[in-house]
Amino acid sequence: MKWIAGLALCGVASFTSVAAQAPDADDPLLRPIAPESAARWLVGPEEPIRIHGNTYLVGFAGLNIALIDSGDGLILIDGAVPQAVREIQANIRRLGFRPEDIRYILSTEPHLDHAGGIAALARDSGATVVASMAAAEVLRRGRSGPDDPQAAWLVDFPPVQRLRALADGETLRLGDVEIVARATPGHTPGSMSWSWRSCEGDVCLDIVFGASLNPLAADGYDFSESRNAAALTAFRTTFQRLRTVPCDILLTAHPGQSDGEEKLARLRERRTPNPYVDPVACRAYADAFEARLEARLAAEADGSAR
Repeated sequence: MKWIAGLALCGVASFTSVAAQAPDADDPLLRPIAPESAARWLVGPEEPIRIHGNTYLVGFAGLNIALIDSGDGLILIDGAVPQAVREIQANIRRLGFRPEDIRYILSTEPHLDHAGGIAALARDSGATVVASMAAAEVLRRGRSGPDDPQAAWLVDFPPVQRLRALADGETLRLGDVEIVARATPGHTPGSMSWSWRSCEGDVCLDIVFGASLNPLAADGYDFSESRNAAALTAFRTTFQRLRTVPCDILLTAHPGQSDGEEKLARLRERRTPNPYVDPVACRAYADAFEARLEARLAAEADGSAR
């Protein structure tokens, strides 16, 4: 995520946002950030769609935003960048829900592409933001620390005020939904994936919203350096952990990291069989990015990572 140079993780085209209302122009929580990269992530916007049961996507071709209807309020996962907030809210309304009914916003990572819009979404709904302990500290500041592999590239985002921190394996309950926090550090020290069970009729499936596992690092950061040994160990533990999580459907923060664009296109054409249902998806996701980490370590060893 090399914001300064406008590097995007997904090769996608330009984004046309909904015209901002006049008051939004002076709203510090909606002020655009990283516009070049945002133009690549925020393609569409995608028409919101139900994935399975009470689970929907309300985001973009380059960034997934999930919505869960608990029956007693809404749960949102991630918030994209500030300039995407109004479109996320519009997508929620298109599904017949009210953004004001969001009770919790879950964060997968404290980087601007996933967390930049959270402050505005939380303010507008009164929602509590939920993250790992490490991520909560970053969200409060709106700025990553030096332990983030991409720290040298990152830019600030609007800080979040109302936060709740969960540890790996802890649960969040709202209405009919129980969400399990799955610590998946590596891409950031505070990355967290989320899992829950969603039923459609008598078909109940385990859904995982996976944080990015991309071993991307700024110049000057090597996972293989002794000072980063704990981070490397945590990354390896993440792959092992994700392989054991009950997982019938995988949604990833960046759709392109799990063939999300293809699955979504197929779902829009035909809901049965559901193209997202894949009981080996989480294992395949872990395998693919573990291989990327090993390639990164090899590049660090021979000097080609710089």
